[in-house]
Amino acid sequence: MVSWYQEPDRDRKNIIFSKVRLARNWNEYVFPSRLSDAEAKEMVGRLCEGLKDIGNQIGQECSLLDLSQAGELELKMLKERRVINSAILKKKAPMSMYLSEKEDVSVVFNGSDHIRIQVLKSGLHVGEAWQKASQLDDFINARFPYAFDEKYGYLTAFPTNVGTGMHAAVVVHLPSLSMGKKFPSMIADMGRFGVAVRGLYGEGRENYGAFYEISNQKTMGLTEQDIVDLVTRVALQLDEQETQVRNMTLKNHRLIREDEIYKSYGLLRYARRIGMKEAMSYLSQLMTGTADELIGFAEPCSVFQLILGIQNANLQNLSKKPLDKGELDAARAEYLRERLPELV
Repeated sequence: MVSWYQEPDRDRKNIIFSKVRLARNWNEYVFPSRLSDAEAKEMVGRLCEGLKDIGNQIGQECSLLDLSQAGELELKMLKERRVINSAILKKKAPMSMYLSEKEDVSVVFNGSDHIRIQVLKSGLHVGEAWQKASQLDDFINARFPYAFDEKYGYLTAFPTNVGTGMHAAVVVHLPSLSMGKKFPSMIADMGRFGVAVRGLYGEGRENYGAFYEISNQKTMGLTEQDIVDLVTRVALQLDEQETQVRNMTLKNHRLIREDEIYKSYGLLRYARRIGMKEAMSYLSQLMTGTADELIGFAEPCSVFQLILGIQNANLQNLSKKPLDKGELDAARAEYLRERLPELV
């Protein structure tokens, strides 16, 4: 079955994917940080058994993964594919997850909260992701009553999640807009609207590839629909501004843009060693070029899938052995040579 990230949305090519995550807790147990290992194991076992038919609700085959027994490499690969976050990656207590075949729906037990529901969708589909997460939420709550307060809403391990317990996000590609001098201050001002904008890849202040995640900062005092509308509206605004800047650049400097994109393709197609930062920069150029129809592939190719594929854990897994930095750079170049199609 095709994974969610292999299905690019053609409507708005600067918008990569949408995500909705719900934090929930079963009212029979204290928060995960206060559970003993024995209590956590009991709770996880009951949740796994009680939801063993979850695939029928999701509409896909689901795998049950024991995250506490998974190897470090497997967990890092799941993080690279946006299935789990750093908090789950680092936790050592009993923990399991149901994961759909397309990897677009996951339900983690005993992460930061007892239950974490996540839905991913390619493109700008926050509302659809929310609807799917809400249906699954109701299905689980009917079997395992949640900790809920009439005044405060869903009770969660972190106070910042109390209320709806909902985190909605959209990842956008902003290679032209982010080059502007006013971009940092514009991103900082987004906090006034109740959203956070952060780079998706990179170290420190660097953001490899110009991918940015827009997400809600508050969960209390807003309805789920408010959050969906807020994140969607900001994503659309940034998408439109990126398009305007790109159109102006194409009008005035089309040949320069084409030259940059074709050079990027040549380096990705023929390099024998390539670092992460360099590869992300060239793939960003390639994504821009295909979106603006300046370059075309002879066969379908998801650039975002290539971005996921060149991450370190995936390359380590494909090699079947540990790789040092130089070997990773060589493996990354080989991965791209094998998967980048010829040009039209």
